[in-house]
Amino acid sequence: MTALRIVMAQVNPLVGDVAGNCSLIIETAHRARDHYQADLVVFPELILTGYPPEDLLLRPGLQKRVDKALHRIKQQVTGITVVVGHPVGDVGKACYNAATVIAEGKQSCQYLKQKLPNYGVFDEVRYFHAGHLPVTFLVKGICVGLTICEDIWFTEPAAQSQDAGAQILLNLNASPYQQDKSVLREQAVRKRAVENSLPILYVNQVGGQDELIFDGASFAVDANGVVQVQASAFQTELVPVTISIEANAELAITGQIAKALPSLAKVYRGLVMGLKDYVNKNRFPGVVLGLSGGIDSALTLALAVDALGAERVQAVMMPSRYTSKISLDDAEEMAKTLNVNYSVLPIEPVFNQFLDSLKQSFAGRKVDTTEENIQARCRGILLMAISNKTGAMVLSTGNKSEMAVGYATLYGDMAGGFSPLKDVYKTQVFALSDYRNSVSQVIPARIISRPPSAELAEDQRDEDSLPPYSLLDQILMRYIEQDASFEDLVAAGFSSEIVAQVIKMVDRNEYKRRQAPPGIRISQRAFGRDRRYPITSGYTVTSAVE
Repeated sequence: MTALRIVMAQVNPLVGDVAGNCSLIIETAHRARDHYQADLVVFPELILTGYPPEDLLLRPGLQKRVDKALHRIKQQVTGITVVVGHPVGDVGKACYNAATVIAEGKQSCQYLKQKLPNYGVFDEVRYFHAGHLPVTFLVKGICVGLTICEDIWFTEPAAQSQDAGAQILLNLNASPYQQDKSVLREQAVRKRAVENSLPILYVNQVGGQDELIFDGASFAVDANGVVQVQASAFQTELVPVTISIEANAELAITGQIAKALPSLAKVYRGLVMGLKDYVNKNRFPGVVLGLSGGIDSALTLALAVDALGAERVQAVMMPSRYTSKISLDDAEEMAKTLNVNYSVLPIEPVFNQFLDSLKQSFAGRKVDTTEENIQARCRGILLMAISNKTGAMVLSTGNKSEMAVGYATLYGDMAGGFSPLKDVYKTQVFALSDYRNSVSQVIPARIISRPPSAELAEDQRDEDSLPPYSLLDQILMRYIEQDASFEDLVAAGFSSEIVAQVIKMVDRNEYKRRQAPPGIRISQRAFGRDRRYPITSGYTVTSAVE
């Protein structure tokens, strides 16, 4: 009985670090050969450059580095066949997203991706031309076909490989995480497997890259579309798959199936990985954040400690005249529980000095949100000063609900280098906080149960200015992620007055979001690269209401 041993290399590359990624490939190939006795090792899409390389692809020097790395792999990897993803071709002429097969110092074949995604966070048409032909190669007498990521969502590429004689199909991926995406991936792969009676190995990268996170979760299905091998989510690992030819000439697939994670656990792990990789890949020594005694900063602190360790996290409480004793006590309790560097820097003296300096400019004008924003900006100045002095990056602690409606202060609580909760709705913040406490109690229960408040004015509550978050988030999800119109939302049963209020707030605060720090994407449409709205725009809900 012929047995083919394949390792799916679920690895975490660094975009642009071609030499480092090349070393990772070589080391991984050697480990797959020596530890797992693999005949073939498969790496994710564009592993040599990392994904997405964006406009680095427009630099002629990048392809020279890629070519040098491919030559190095040919020289240093023997005794195992390697499938590696990379760009190939000339900048501005004909550049392709390719998968190259290397065996015993030679390139045996090269596949060019056929289906180029050009939606959401993807803009591959900007960089690549589409390939058209199938590619197959032999390993231990078994014919292997190649596809890359988006190819598997369409009928033709897999069918071409089957017609070309492929007995199994490899699919190299750099598929970003979003909630429930794993279900959609599996459905697409199972469909292609059944259509073509082909086992399929789906290999995905893992790790954080700016706003995108990649969950890995590589898997293999048999010719009947049944999952036979499943890798872990949000974890680098080598995943062995054994392909054997049975007496009836059918291929059998065997391997391990990792335990599935609950939905909230996946989201939490993704946020931790995204934060960890952003800090480490950008070489920050640590992070600093404002700990207010509220739930957003509490969850952000928990994420930071889980991602980096307590020794690399600094929390600063910056009380004002409106900060309650409850907030002071809860912030201190949490900081002590997590054993982070904690300090208290009152902003009252600085706030008073600002008010004194602005006294003449404000003469005859009532107190309003201006004074609230000054408090937030005092805090932003203090945090940025600590960052400048220590090198630690400031974490912004705002959530998606706040960013959607502009319930945040430019150059105040929006100040920072990274925003872990940028794509997390307020209702999800509560759910994730409960989840984190189910693992171990780190967030004081009172922080979760208290009504949310910015504490920038006397007896202030978020719901004084906003609809209840349970209602607000339902409207925001439909408007932002599903493109629901005013009429759609009213027809769904929401109050026309509330819908109009919410949509107007979302539309008029695009200028704030454009200046916000990057943050981790977990939804099907986050604020950032996959939601690009004009700041100056006459398209508003007003005409639909009046």
